[in-house]
Amino acid sequence: MWRSTGFLSILALAMVLLAGAVPPAAAGDGVPLPHPAKGKGLQCVEPVDAMRRYHMKYLMHQRDDTVHGGIRGAKYSLQGCIDCHAVADPKVMNGEKRTLKPFCGACHEYAGVTLDCFQCHSPVAEDKPNLSQADAQAVREAHQQALKSRIQQGN
Repeated sequence: MWRSTGFLSILALAMVLLAGAVPPAAAGDGVPLPHPAKGKGLQCVEPVDAMRRYHMKYLMHQRDDTVHGGIRGAKYSLQGCIDCHAVADPKVMNGEKRTLKPFCGACHEYAGVTLDCFQCHSPVAEDKPNLSQADAQAVREAHQQALKSRIQQGN
């Protein structure tokens, strides 16, 4: 009995010593954190930490509103993300077009998350005339109101 107790004590001591010898993953020596490009707007539709954590929930809720209710151009539209966060990417049309892939891809690659939005949606931003934020908001609100009216009329 004493031999098994002594063996377990030595094993426990060895585990404690080895645990202290292995650096923790969060020590900063691991994979560097991604630094996606900053958006064009003054601020995002939500605080950065909320967008990092919940952007997919926002986009899925907006998708449901768009598909089922015909409501487009709302606060969490994918087009809004593209308009603000698309950057020139040398891998896409020799950098002639702005795309969302570098912005989204930086964090998604780091997190090991599949980025499948662009299997259906185009990540390339369309060049549009520059509108002030107030004008862009007025256009979105008018578009939303027109869609709501059409839905209410059954068209």
